[in-house]
Formats: sequence, C-alpha cells, structure tokens
Amino acid sequence: MQWEYKTIKLATKGWLGGKLDTGNLDAFMNDLGAAGWELVTGFDTNQAYGETRDVVVLFKRLRQKF
Repeated sequence: MQWEYKTIKLATKGWLGGKLDTGNLDAFMNDLGAAGWELVTGFDTNQAYGETRDVVVLFKRLRQKF
C-alpha cells in the first residue's frame, strides 16, 4: 500500500490563544473524512508558558493509482 498525507495547521483565537472553534473543526474533519482522509494524530504548538498558538492535525489516505 502507498499512502499520501495531509498536514493542516489551525490557528487558535483569544488573547492568549488556545481557543479553537470545535464546531468548525468537526465540520472540517468530516469533510476530509468524506474525501477518504483518516485522522492520524493531532497536537498543539506551545508558544510560551503553556499558551497554545496553533493546532496541527495529520491525515492519511491510500494513494490514488493513476
């Protein structure tokens, strides 16, 4: 099997960051799932003193044969 990968960086909001619109995130991930992408992992990036600036999610799917 051969895989292809997609990396998405989502910016957080708020004065110190860390606030993510989970409704929009769910809709976004459901759209990718419908297109055959599977969530592999997700993590946040630390700016300073535990403040989160971005959330990174990684997806994979079988590579389409041409």
